Order: sequence, then structure tokens, then C-alpha cells
Amino acid sequence: MKAVCWEGVNRLSVEDVPEPRIENDQDAVVRVIASTTCGSDLHLLGGYIPAMRAGDVIGHEFLGEIVEVGPGVRRHEVGDRVVVCSFIGCGRCWYCANDLWSLCDNSNTNPGFGQAAWGYETGAVYGYSHAMGGFRGSHAEYVRVPFADYGAFTVPDGVDDLSALFASDAAPTGWMGAHLGGVGPGDVVAVWGCGAVGQMAARAAMLLGAERVISIDRFPERLAMTREHVGSETIDYTTTDVGAELRERTGGRGPDVCIEAVGMEAHSTGIEYAYDQVKQQMRMQTDRPTAVREAIHACRKGGSVFVLGVFGGVVDKFPLGAVMNKGLTLRAAQQHGQRYIPMLLERIAKGELSTRHLATHEMPLDQAPRGYDMFKHKKDGCVRAVFRPAA
Repeated sequence: MKAVCWEGVNRLSVEDVPEPRIENDQDAVVRVIASTTCGSDLHLLGGYIPAMRAGDVIGHEFLGEIVEVGPGVRRHEVGDRVVVCSFIGCGRCWYCANDLWSLCDNSNTNPGFGQAAWGYETGAVYGYSHAMGGFRGSHAEYVRVPFADYGAFTVPDGVDDLSALFASDAAPTGWMGAHLGGVGPGDVVAVWGCGAVGQMAARAAMLLGAERVISIDRFPERLAMTREHVGSETIDYTTTDVGAELRERTGGRGPDVCIEAVGMEAHSTGIEYAYDQVKQQMRMQTDRPTAVREAIHACRKGGSVFVLGVFGGVVDKFPLGAVMNKGLTLRAAQQHGQRYIPMLLERIAKGELSTRHLATHEMPLDQAPRGYDMFKHKKDGCVRAVFRPAA
């Protein structure tokens, strides 16, 4: 079958790889209908995520049709149209039982890296290095889905493929940031990043009762999309001082909840950006925390900061003093998608949550390297490239 393979830093190719098969009785094999790029994939391309090997199949956000099930699968059958959570959870360990699915004890078959880098292993994720389990990714014609009863969700008949696709990762990630960030009625929420996850976090904040939501980015087309499809206020950080602007818009107090949806390759216009970029390129730090710093400084006293962007290791100049002295609540997580996906599919079906607009560019799977180039460099207003293996 055809699949998109990582061949080295900034090198992708479409190759023939063996088709997946049932390996455990709780597996399913899914024929991919659509799969999409994600901002965290760019960290793989840039060489910032360790334990990648040439030939690894990438991609983790997808929708498909079940074509085979193992004897232990009870909730699905051949022919089901399903959206699959990007993180793999066993459904039985303490973490899964407590809705902390991305921290699953049993899905990551390579726990040593997480234990060494973070103190404990995390759950596994499709197509995201051998440190995260080494599972083949979704940019392929077929994918093996372990623990299918817990990771695959039947799509309601009234929900189209493109709308359902983003319930795999972008929508639950964004919702988690607003929910676990503590957004409630009457809050003012600031979101750094107007990509797919940032837009979903902003919309989630609104649906959870926020009085005002302010989204921050630098690309005019993304800012316009956020205003049109999400209804958020926006700030172009290249034209103003974000901290001063947020104080102005909140009567001097600052946002109640700040959500960072950018990650380890954050961009900025200030001297801190040049400093972070040099240190990252020299491997003196693994991540650029520019947006996290800004969110911490901008948040009101006693407020909440939630980090949604992917970070891999260590950062410099982290404002721990601001977190402590301002009495902030700081949280972060990889997405616990199984906790939110059924609810999100219902909201999409009811028209409460719009996701289809995120798919700005559709193309066949064999054009994926071009799609990633467009996505990485924001060409032609690309927010997400979607690959259709059958096209």
C-alpha cells in the first residue's frame, strides 16, 4: 500500500509499505478515507522530535472505514465509518479509567524514552516517533487501530467526512484546553494561535460560556478565518504589543484564562525570538517557549494558563516567578481525546461546532509532500492539507 514516510529532516516521500494486519484480538484495520496534517507534525519534519527512523509512516489525525476486526472487538463491525483518536488508550489502566487517556500505561510499547525524559512514559500516538510507541501513522491507505473499542468512534450519518475528520485531534485538543483551563461563564479568554487547534480552543471557550474570546496570530487569512468561522476577536501580534492590548481590552486586569496553542516552534517579533531560535538551533534548548512566556505574563493575577502546544524537553528563561507570584494555575496535556470525541461529534451534528472550514486544501495521498510544504510555509492560506488515499 502507499504511505507517506519520513526520510530525514525536511524530507518526505510516498512509498510502498506492507499492509497492516490484525496483531491482537482488540485490533481493527481501517481503510483511510481522509487524513490531515497537524502542526505537531512539523516538529517531526524539523528534526525536533527524537527517535524517528527513515521510513516511518507519519500522520495521526484521520477518519476511515473498518475493514477487519479482531475477535475481541465488541463495539465495532466491518463497514463502520469511524473517526480515530490520535492517542491510543487501552481503556483499562488507571489513567484511562480516570479520563487521562494520553497518559495510558499500556499503549506505548517503547516506554524507556518517556521514563528517561519526563520521569514516566506517556501513551502512544500514531505516526509520532518510536518514543511514542512506533506505531505506523495515518497518511496511508490502511491503518491498524489497537484497542479499537476505545479509540475508534462511529460517525453519525448526518456528519460529513471533512467535518468529522477534525474530531480526531484538533477539536478534542482545543476543547480540552478550554475545559481543563477552567473556562466558565463570563470569562475573558485569550488564545495564542489561530491554526486548527487554536480555533477549536476559541470556539470551545465560547460554548463553555466565555463572555469574550481574543485570538492572537500574525497571518491575515487565519485571523480572518477565526473571526468569520469562530466569532472570536483577534489581535495581529506584529502590529501591537499583545500584553498592552490585552490589558486595554480587559480594563487593565488581563484575561482570566490564557491558552497557548502554538508549541515548540513559536514565532515572535521580539529579541526573545532570536534568542530562542539560536539556542534551539544550537540544541542548547529543545523548544521555543515564546508564546508560553507571553501567556503567563499577560494572564490576570490568579488566572489560569493552559499549554496545548507540543513541547518535547527543556526551555530557557521560563517565568516561574511570574507563575508563583501572580498565583497562576498552570496546566498542560496531550489530548485526552476519548473523553471528548463522542460529545464533539454530537455538537458537530447539531451545528454547534464548525470544523469543515479547516480543510483548506484537499489532495491525493501521493501529493502529500507538496501538501506538507504548503502547510509548513503557510502557502496559499493553507490551514490544513487533507489527503485522500482513494483520490
